[in-house]
Amino acid sequence: MTQQHVHNAYRRGVNAETHASAFLASQGYEIMESRYRNALGEIDLIAKRREHIAFVEVKARRTHDDAAWAVLPRQQRRIREAADGFLAENPALADCSASFDVILVSRSSELVHIPEAFFAD
Repeated sequence: MTQQHVHNAYRRGVNAETHASAFLASQGYEIMESRYRNALGEIDLIAKRREHIAFVEVKARRTHDDAAWAVLPRQQRRIREAADGFLAENPALADCSASFDVILVSRSSELVHIPEAFFAD
């Protein structure tokens, strides 16, 4: 993969995350973190609505099916572990419910939000 391909993929990912953030905000979520990282993994978006935290993976691909297939079990595990770290860093959120959501963005910029796309172990 050339440096230009890597740059284009990065830009598409950032654009998809921006689109997903705007969508979540329109649904009443507050975006708490974008591109959150800790030693255990990375979470694209962490959003809060009332007493609920959504740990959101954003996938942009040519089609929604391609995007859905890109959320691999190994990645799900790293997101769950990163979420555990986030919650440990933010004990005030301990009483909130949580979900692992996925937002799929197709080339046409259509967005599909899948709440509770996967679960904690």
